[in-house]
Amino acid sequence: MKKLFGVLGVLVLSGLAYFCLWPIPIEPVSWDAPKAPGYAGPHAVNDKLAKLNMIDLGAEAGPEHIAIGPDGKLYTTVESGRILRMQPDGSQQEVFAQTGGRVLGFDFDAKGHLIAADAVKGLLSIAPDKSIKLLTDQVSVNGKADPIRYADAVVVAKNGKMYLSDASTRFAPKDWGGTFEASVLDILEQAATGRVLEYDPANGQTRVVAQGLSFANGVTLSQDEKYLFVNETGKYRVWKIDVNAQGVDVTKGGDQARVLFDNLPGYPDNLMRGRDGKIWLGFAKPRNPTIDDLAQKPFMRKVTLRLPRALWPIPKAYGHVMAFTEDGKVVNDLQDPSGQYPESTGVTETADRLYIQSLHAKGLGWLPR
Repeated sequence: MKKLFGVLGVLVLSGLAYFCLWPIPIEPVSWDAPKAPGYAGPHAVNDKLAKLNMIDLGAEAGPEHIAIGPDGKLYTTVESGRILRMQPDGSQQEVFAQTGGRVLGFDFDAKGHLIAADAVKGLLSIAPDKSIKLLTDQVSVNGKADPIRYADAVVVAKNGKMYLSDASTRFAPKDWGGTFEASVLDILEQAATGRVLEYDPANGQTRVVAQGLSFANGVTLSQDEKYLFVNETGKYRVWKIDVNAQGVDVTKGGDQARVLFDNLPGYPDNLMRGRDGKIWLGFAKPRNPTIDDLAQKPFMRKVTLRLPRALWPIPKAYGHVMAFTEDGKVVNDLQDPSGQYPESTGVTETADRLYIQSLHAKGLGWLPR
């Protein structure tokens, strides 16, 4: 019996040592997570996003970002790293480009080049002839070059300047097993190292517009192009930031950056301009009370990361997108509580359709407008 208890004691101590001391890459920061609002008010539960029409993508999955190009064709990025091109009805599908990385967001410039935020490569320009050029993969910080580690979303202004989110300056997808793994590490840590950058093709310079964001994600411009709307995924917020800001730290407040939406019911992902002045926002996941409960428990977040991945408190699947005006009024809200179309990251609106973006869906969903 003594020998048995001795073995059990060693096992228990080994387990405790593992959960308390096993090295992990994050240094969690305490933060005040607001009480989740639930699905109420403008976000009252509905099923308007259910029963989507589907465009078959064959062996491809995860149409994370969708846009209609200058040629009238539909472009989308997928899990494999490819960028697909097709007719708006899904026919005539072809591979437009393969960057060798993972393009998450993209836009088109005045010359018809596809400007891609590649989470591995940086900011790329892909010409109509499919040739690929690196625009920037670093930014000047205090006179020194600093790598762009997690290019996530990008929007091109009429003057040619490009604004992109660098989701995390701590966890680069190429170093941590991919975009999902790196995003989990960044959001669990809550060090708020995300930032918004401006690349000016006229002089080839890249600068910091804003910093201090907990996983900087979707980016779009106001109609007058004086402001940027930016999703702060890790803290359930949307910011409105002056495009002329110079490295403003949003954690310190100020006139150049203000919260437009706070305490949203899910993790905001992509932002896309829609028709009639509205902006569409997609929620990759709903809030998870376990994650919010750990906000002021850094040590327990370390313990969580030491658990098998299957035991991580990943939020359930729940389809949800919304549209809002530039002054912060919600004008549309579509949901699918069943989560059959997983991770509804955003919406691309055309004259006759709403295309629903997704991280992992096996096809491309759409609704008649």
